[in-house]
Amino acid sequence: MALAINIRADNDSAGEIERLWDQVAAFEVEPSMRALRYRPHFTFAIYDSPRADEKAAWDVMQAAIAGETQLRIAFKRICWFEGSPLVLWAEPEVDETLVRIHGAISAAIDPAHCRPHYRPGAWTPHCTLGTAVADERRDDAMAFARAFDRSIEVLFDVADCVVFPPVRIIAEQRLPS
Repeated sequence: MALAINIRADNDSAGEIERLWDQVAAFEVEPSMRALRYRPHFTFAIYDSPRADEKAAWDVMQAAIAGETQLRIAFKRICWFEGSPLVLWAEPEVDETLVRIHGAISAAIDPAHCRPHYRPGAWTPHCTLGTAVADERRDDAMAFARAFDRSIEVLFDVADCVVFPPVRIIAEQRLPS
């Protein structure tokens, strides 16, 4: 079981990302994001240690978000992480708050304990749209990403700490507006 520290959209604006989930699901072997039963989110860190200290991780997240308010994030591009399967994600406009929260978490918990893609220098802020693009739909999925020409805004209003799979919220805090 893994432990993740996130910020999620737990309001009506999340529907913009969830509609993209449904569109991306057409390229997947099986729809990946709806299956999580968890709202659109940014993950700052994932720890795989079976001894991951849930309370310590939550304390770190609370310190990282101290004084922060809800984040309104704009997305104008869909990108992908190479691999098999291909992963599609929404790219946020540059937001210093996301970078600051990630940095605070990384400073408080040794990044060597974190999955490599979430470590400083490797972490890419992203909101995942699909994690299981079928190899035979890869070109179609990348064409879909390149053709995205809208701008959407999503309000990220809850910080949380979860364990997965399946996703189970172990602590959460609504951010002030």
